[in-house]
Amino acid sequence: MYNVKKLLSLILMLSITILIVACNNTTEMIDDQSYDDDNNLIVVGFSQPGAESAWRVALTDSVKEAFTEEKGYKLIYKDGQSKQDNQIRDIRTFIQQGVDYIILSPIVETGWDTVLEEAKEADIPVIICDRDVMVSNEALYTAFVGSNFAAEGKKAITYMENKYKPDAEGNLPRVNIVHIQGTMGSSAQIGRSKALEKGLEEHENWKVVAEGSGDFTKAKAKEIMKNALQQVHSSEIDVIYCENDEEALGAIAALDEAGIPHGDGTGITIISFDATTSALKLCMEGKISLVVECNPLQGNYLYNMISLLEEGEAAPKLTYVDEGQFTKDDLTEEFIDERKY
Repeated sequence: MYNVKKLLSLILMLSITILIVACNNTTEMIDDQSYDDDNNLIVVGFSQPGAESAWRVALTDSVKEAFTEEKGYKLIYKDGQSKQDNQIRDIRTFIQQGVDYIILSPIVETGWDTVLEEAKEADIPVIICDRDVMVSNEALYTAFVGSNFAAEGKKAITYMENKYKPDAEGNLPRVNIVHIQGTMGSSAQIGRSKALEKGLEEHENWKVVAEGSGDFTKAKAKEIMKNALQQVHSSEIDVIYCENDEEALGAIAALDEAGIPHGDGTGITIISFDATTSALKLCMEGKISLVVECNPLQGNYLYNMISLLEEGEAAPKLTYVDEGQFTKDDLTEEFIDERKY
């Protein structure tokens, strides 16, 4: 009798095990079926450096709005958490998943050759957006869609040249500059910094009195500005050249804490890049003198690019998005309220 009970117990345990395995296999089949359904969509992997600013969030939202299931796309979004290693890992994940296209917004310009070669070997077109890459062979990526950062920087330099002209007697005004750089090695930092460096070479009366990388963040820029105020008296600062709006907000926070006036009608001119809503409002109030636009609404540009590739047509290698610049005379509340970022 004992052996019979033991045998029945073993049979019951075996039956439960078989049932569990069957259920697991059923789950895998459901997942596979779901994946098969996704195969009816064009799968796009999108790697972003992070979400460190309102500008970058606007870029992410723009891409998500462009590649929807209603339009025939499945978008896989990855946040690199401000680390290149994470982005490289994410691209390799896209390759393993067999996506149809990869969109890469690179945190820095260099260090992408190997992973882009892997994508090319997998026959997956890669479109670089926002910031550019510097690779040994441009055939490693299909196209670039984004900003002309050198042109953005030139707009800021032209503004400074017009503002700080020689007087009637030809005397050059002093132009002492606090330079708050972006993420070092990124296209935005390189283009905007080089424009200022060229301006310094061409104007002997221009001088950088303090400099540091704010990494495109408000907190780090605020610390740089506070340190600058310890090194240089505020009366000796003429321009604060911030390489994005978040950095401008950080610099302004440091000035406000120190009780130092800034903007139009004061001794300190603040220049910023991106043209997010918060910066434009400060510009309209005269607290920021110039905002150079860096357009994050690149989703439709990318959508049109991939649509061309899907139709078997050649895509342009280089596409710059439309961008402008703003002073308080260019702005109204209605204009700012209508903007998407």
